[in-house]
Amino acid sequence: MNPDKPTMTTATVDKTVRKEGMYEVVMEQFAHAADIMDLDPGVRKILAKTNSEIVVHFPVKLDNGKIEVFTGYRVQHNNALGPYKGGLRYHQTVDIDSARALAIWMTWKTALAGLPYGGAKGGIQIDPKLYSQNELERITRRFTYALGDNIGPDLDIPAPDINTNAQIMAWIADTYSSTKSPATRFSNLHVVTGKPLGAGGLEGRDRATGFGVVVTLKAWAKRRNKSVKGMKYIVQGFGNVGYWTAHFLLKEGATLIAVQDATATLFDPKGIDPEALLAHSDANGRTIKGFTGAKEMEPKEFFALDCDIVVPAALGNQITGENAGSIKAMVVAEGANGPTNTEGERLLREKNIDIIPDILCNSGGVIGSYYEWLQNKRSEIWKIAEVLEMLEEKLEDAFTKVADTAAEFKVDWRTSAYIVALRRLEKAYKERGIFP
Repeated sequence: MNPDKPTMTTATVDKTVRKEGMYEVVMEQFAHAADIMDLDPGVRKILAKTNSEIVVHFPVKLDNGKIEVFTGYRVQHNNALGPYKGGLRYHQTVDIDSARALAIWMTWKTALAGLPYGGAKGGIQIDPKLYSQNELERITRRFTYALGDNIGPDLDIPAPDINTNAQIMAWIADTYSSTKSPATRFSNLHVVTGKPLGAGGLEGRDRATGFGVVVTLKAWAKRRNKSVKGMKYIVQGFGNVGYWTAHFLLKEGATLIAVQDATATLFDPKGIDPEALLAHSDANGRTIKGFTGAKEMEPKEFFALDCDIVVPAALGNQITGENAGSIKAMVVAEGANGPTNTEGERLLREKNIDIIPDILCNSGGVIGSYYEWLQNKRSEIWKIAEVLEMLEEKLEDAFTKVADTAAEFKVDWRTSAYIVALRRLEKAYKERGIFP
């Protein structure tokens, strides 16, 4: 076997989904919404399956000269509305099951946002902290080469996700373009979004997801005849989404009283300065531990804090039957994908706590990606003010549709968000028909 040649296989569907895993949750949510709206049976069968599930194993030479073989994934769920779209994450928990669930969520998210995209997701099963910058570059480039023509600017467009960033997107774009004809190099820039500005990125894309969380929170507050000004909130996760959410909520007059990441849980009832916390995090390997502007507290007490808003912006399955009953907030704004499992959601509803569902709340990222993709296709450069304005308009429109549909069907906002997305997909299939 040639060690330089990547191996590629199509993954079989795992029939034994782990209890309360993300895939189980997303399929339960899908089935619930499909039942309520009486989704066309044929369309339901199509949407219950993924189109492609790709697993690649590829070798990389590390700095010490040793060879390590990595495993990468890309799941493409549905492309009825346009090219596949979704992030790539570098994390130890990446597997085919999580990629499948996240790809399905991306289909709902892009359909809800009214974008000409389908849903995909993927990544590498890796702890990026264990590798140097040079090693991460080689791993990224080799992964891109292994995926080959399974991605493309009009086929499948990756974006940043957990532990991936603009630099990694730039490496992917450069590697992909380098395998194509030199004459098409600049027409392939939009193979990924979330790139640095100098590599064709969009002003404001870095803050789009967090900005979107705040836009939906403001829309929620308006719907409830309230204002986020003066509200207290907590954020789980202080990466891109957590920071920018805190940044924009600060501008709205809300107070951050607690932050949690994998290393520490910080609390200060008088308020935590998100800008000072970001400076500390950047200087200490992207961790909040050791920050002197707040005191550490027991992690298990985080969700029980007395606050108005909870923003889970880390990994999935964080709000569960074990901790949801202790939440005292008025609203949970899902900055992460799938942060609330089925039992956790049931308990929140029993307490009349609103949930702004992930496919609406954190969709600012994919909407921003769409504008970057469009900017590249048109060979234009847009300013941050107009980008944020367009983002806000899209998100407010999506929120209104979700709220109105919830009233129409007398359902919660998550089920309503699914119905809005499924209606659009159902219409596309019914109008276009099934080939052949």
